[in-house]
Amino acid sequence: MINRRTAVALLTTPLLLTGCGGGAAATSRRTTAPKGAATPAPGVTAQAAPQRIPGLGPRTTAAIPGRSRQAVVVTGRGRNSPRSTVVLYERTDLGWQAGPSWPAHNALRGWSDHHMSGDLRSPLGVYTLTDAGGLLPDPGSRLPYTRSGGFSSPGTGFEGEPLQGSFDYVIAINYNRMPGTSPLDWGRPLGASRGGGIWLHVDHGGPTHGCVSVAKAHMKDLLRTLDPGRHPVVVMGYADWLTR
Repeated sequence: MINRRTAVALLTTPLLLTGCGGGAAATSRRTTAPKGAATPAPGVTAQAAPQRIPGLGPRTTAAIPGRSRQAVVVTGRGRNSPRSTVVLYERTDLGWQAGPSWPAHNALRGWSDHHMSGDLRSPLGVYTLTDAGGLLPDPGSRLPYTRSGGFSSPGTGFEGEPLQGSFDYVIAINYNRMPGTSPLDWGRPLGASRGGGIWLHVDHGGPTHGCVSVAKAHMKDLLRTLDPGRHPVVVMGYADWLTR
C-alpha cells in the first residue's frame, strides 16, 4: 500500500520550497489506525448546532463530501496573511458541533487558488485527510501513522525561530499526493511544479512554506480524534474566500 521513495525532509533546502514536507525516510514504521467508535472533538458538548459550518458559504460547503463527519476548518486572516485559526467540527444528528478555536500559521505569503512550487502560499480548498506520521512515537492516532527519522526538521524559519520539533507530529493534507501513503511519499499526481508536501504539523512560531501549523498539544488532539471511518477533511482558506 505504501510507496517509499527517497528524498530529504529539510525545510531549509530549496527542495522543500515545494511544501513543508516530502520525501522518503531511510527507516520508518507504519501502523494502522485503531478501531472503535469515534470520540467527540475536544470541548464539544451535545447542544443544538447549525446544519452548515459557520463562516462557510454555499460553494465551500458543497465541496465537503456528504459522507464526511469531521472537518478541520482553517480560516486565514486575509489572502496575504500567514496567520489563521483552526477549529475541528464534528457532524452529528444535531448538526455541526464546534471544538475550541486554536491559533495557527499558514504560508508566509498567504493563500493561492493555484498553488505552485515555491510560491510560499497555502493551497485553498477542501482536501481529505487519510495519513499521519511523525518523528515521535504514535500518540494514539486513528489515522495510519508512520514514525520515521525522515521527519527531522533542522534549521530556522522565516522569523529566525528554530524548526526543531515541527514534524514531531504531522497529518498529510491530500493536495497533490496519493492518499493511503506515508506523508513522506514523494509522489505528485499533478506534477512537481504544483508543489506538495502540504501538512498539518506542529507550530514553530512563524509562517510556513505552505503547511498549516498548530501547537503540539492540538496536533495530538487531532491525531487522537480524526477517524478514517468518519472521512475527515480539511477546509482551508482566508475568511472571505471561505464565505463563497
